[in-house]
Amino acid sequence: MPAPYVIRGSVSLPEAELMWRFSRSSGPGGQHVNTSDSRVELRFDLAATEALPSVWKERALERLAGRLVDGVVAVRASEHRSQWRNREAAAVRLASLLAEASAPPPKPRRPTRIPRGINERRLREKKQRSDVKRGRTGRGWT
Repeated sequence: MPAPYVIRGSVSLPEAELMWRFSRSSGPGGQHVNTSDSRVELRFDLAATEALPSVWKERALERLAGRLVDGVVAVRASEHRSQWRNREAAAVRLASLLAEASAPPPKPRRPTRIPRGINERRLREKKQRSDVKRGRTGRGWT
């Protein structure tokens, strides 16, 4: 891989902790597919890593609990013909997955009230609309 894949800020995926596995892909490639191992599976031991700050690690472990197998997160890529491009795609996908999972929770929404003027205008327009529709009935004609 040419450059470290940044998760967020100065934290990046450590090359030594990435486990790569290659297999034959079912994607595009014609006869080439039958002879080369272009599908990539990238595994990262999230539970044992020291590369992430402890707060990020706890957050990611909690949010990715459904995807983890013994504390290891796996990402697959097989959309490209070349193994190199699939490696790049898998690493970028893993970095973005970890960035999203370790992000701080959003600020809680502060409840606000609807201004009185807006509510009154809504009710006035509703009344006008009902008057228009009531005027369309044939009642009162002789």
